[in-house]
Amino acid sequence: MNKAKVYPWYFAAGAMLIYTLFSVVPGLVGIGYSFTDWSAYAKELHFVGLKNFTTVLSGQGDYLRYITNTLLFTLVTTVSKTVLGLLFAVALSEGIKFKNFHRGLMYLPSVLPILVTGLTFTSILNPKVGFLNTFLRAIGLGGLAQKWLVDPKIAFGSVMAVDIWRGTGYIMTMLIVGILAIPKVYYEAVAVDGANAWQRFRYVTLPMLRQTLAVTIVLNVIYGLKVFDMIYALTNGGPGHRTEVMYTAVFKMMSKGLYAEGTTISSIMFIFMVIIGYFMVKILTKDEVVE
Repeated sequence: MNKAKVYPWYFAAGAMLIYTLFSVVPGLVGIGYSFTDWSAYAKELHFVGLKNFTTVLSGQGDYLRYITNTLLFTLVTTVSKTVLGLLFAVALSEGIKFKNFHRGLMYLPSVLPILVTGLTFTSILNPKVGFLNTFLRAIGLGGLAQKWLVDPKIAFGSVMAVDIWRGTGYIMTMLIVGILAIPKVYYEAVAVDGANAWQRFRYVTLPMLRQTLAVTIVLNVIYGLKVFDMIYALTNGGPGHRTEVMYTAVFKMMSKGLYAEGTTISSIMFIFMVIIGYFMVKILTKDEVVE
C-alpha cells in the first residue's frame, strides 16, 4: 500500500481516538450515572433504573417548565436569526455603498463573549437606571419603559431578543459566503428571462443556499437546546424560574449535589440534540444531488 495513502488514516484514527476518549466516553459515563441515585449526600451508589428519567419526562416539579422554555427558546431564536440573517445577507450582497462596513457592524455582536453580552444588557435593561428606559423617558416615551428582565411576563422575551441581536450577524455572515459562492451564470440566465428581484431570490438564491441554510439551522437548534451562558448572565433563570432552561437547571442541581438528576437532564438533552440534528439534516438535504 502506498505510504502517502496510509498516513491520512493514521491521523484520522488518532483524531477518532482522542474524540472517543474525551467526548464519547465521558458522555456514556454520564448516561450511566443517570440510572443511579448519585448525589453528594449518598454514601453508596444504587441503581434506580429509569426512575430519574420518569421524574424528568413526566413533568414533575418544574421540569416541564424547563423543557418548554428550552424548546421555545430554540424555536423562536432559530427562526428569527435565520430569517433576519437571510434578509441581511441578501441585502448586503448587493452593490450598496459601504457594504463591508455594514457587514462588519452586523457581525460585531457575535464576536463578543456571551457572558460579556449578558452582563452588558443586564445594565442596559435595568428598569431604573438602564440606558433603554432612560432613553425612552428622555424622548417622551416613558410609557414604553418596562422591567425588562424582572417582569415575569416579558423577561423570557427580553432574553430571546438579546440572543437574537447577538447571533443574527453570525448567521448573516455564513449566508453571505453561501450567496457569493453561487455562480453568476445562474443570475444571468434568469435575467435573460426577465426575472425580477423576488424571482431571482426564489428560484436561484434560495435553492442554491439550501445546504448553507441546513448547516445554520442545525447549529442554531443545537445552540438553543444547550443554551446556558446567556440565561445565566441575564436572569440566572429568574424571575421565579420563568426563564429557567434545562442547562441552568443542571447547573443548579449540580451545585446542590444532586448529581443524578443533573446527569439525567444532560443525557436527555444530548439524545434530543442527536435526534433533532439528524432528522433536520435529512429533511433539509433530502433533494441534494450527490456527484
